Amino acid sequence: MIKNTKRKDGRLQSKVYIGNGKYKYVYASTNKELTQRVQELKLQIGKGIDITAERDTFDEWAQRWLRQKKTTLSAGRYNICTYRLNNLGAIQHIPITKIRTSDIQDIIYDMFDKGTSKYILNEVKNTAKQVFQLAINNRVMDYNPAEAVEIPKTAPTESRRALTKEEQEWIAAPTDHRAHRMAMIMMYAGLRRGEVIPLLWSDIDLSARTISVNKAVEIIGGKSVVKESTKTAAGMRIVYIPQILADFLANEPKNNNLLVCPDANGRMMSESAYKRLWDSYLTELNFKFGDFSGIIVPNKESGKPEPYRKPKSRFAPQKIPFVIPRITAHMLRHTFITLMYFAGVDLLTAKEQAGHTDVKTTMEIYTHLDNIHKSKQMSKLDDYLSSPPNNLEEKTG
Repeated sequence: MIKNTKRKDGRLQSKVYIGNGKYKYVYASTNKELTQRVQELKLQIGKGIDITAERDTFDEWAQRWLRQKKTTLSAGRYNICTYRLNNLGAIQHIPITKIRTSDIQDIIYDMFDKGTSKYILNEVKNTAKQVFQLAINNRVMDYNPAEAVEIPKTAPTESRRALTKEEQEWIAAPTDHRAHRMAMIMMYAGLRRGEVIPLLWSDIDLSARTISVNKAVEIIGGKSVVKESTKTAAGMRIVYIPQILADFLANEPKNNNLLVCPDANGRMMSESAYKRLWDSYLTELNFKFGDFSGIIVPNKESGKPEPYRKPKSRFAPQKIPFVIPRITAHMLRHTFITLMYFAGVDLLTAKEQAGHTDVKTTMEIYTHLDNIHKSKQMSKLDDYLSSPPNNLEEKTG
């Protein structure tokens, strides 16, 4: 090793042997700084770190990570991974060994300032962690800068709720809409959207009151592609359905179609067909059950505000204000799990019926519901203690 060679630009340099007949130059402004950098380099070499890869960018390792993921993930989940990497665009062209925790933390704070949910922030952090871990596994670096990134505690949580009692009544109410059958199965059997779309009448045994969930669809290029298995092994299951759903399905016309929830032409629904159908269904629910009292609209002629007058049909030419919550497939599935909780279904059975891979997922929902239920029960004590003194004396005898 040549020590303290001075360059024309005034900096000092040393070269360190890194193996295979190769050397690496180290530069610094002072002897002390040069010595420190040389020691750090030798330490990395001693740990087996691949010094030759230090210029590899984060994006290069991200693309290697994506190639690995493509072999194990569904198309939908793979697309989500690419979205999360786009969120990390600020560090994309930085050498991966030069990225610090603060660089990733700044990205998280910027997203937080824009109102990004805690769930998404955690996904972005975990994506970064996995890319760095791949580089660590390949001896490019020896620590994971994403590990220490903190998610703001005040980040908004996603709204994953069950339907209210009133909203459940909307779904259960009789209607000729084609999406009604799908909504009933989601709410009373907990099937995911991708499990309902390929569902066959032969998968349903009304005498045993069961639905066999044995396949799912994956949306690729807007088309539904059937996979002869569900999202996970736990998704392959027999769901025991309540009598209300069994009675409903028994009276549903099959129209010589193998599919339970086909599109308007009797074929398997594409992504666009599903969206159109669901939007149409919500429009009907909005028209039938929406509360339009208090809605003010401008008069067509004078432009002055006036109370909204509900038309006789939801197909009226004028736009109908959307006043109900936008119900999603996930909310219906969450409702199914909530109904199991209040019915006293034990945790492991609920986990199997919902098709959760990990019981922790079911437990989180059950624990959340338990906390809400207990809170409501304890509010009765507040009502009792807030009674007037004379009533309180009578009650305590």
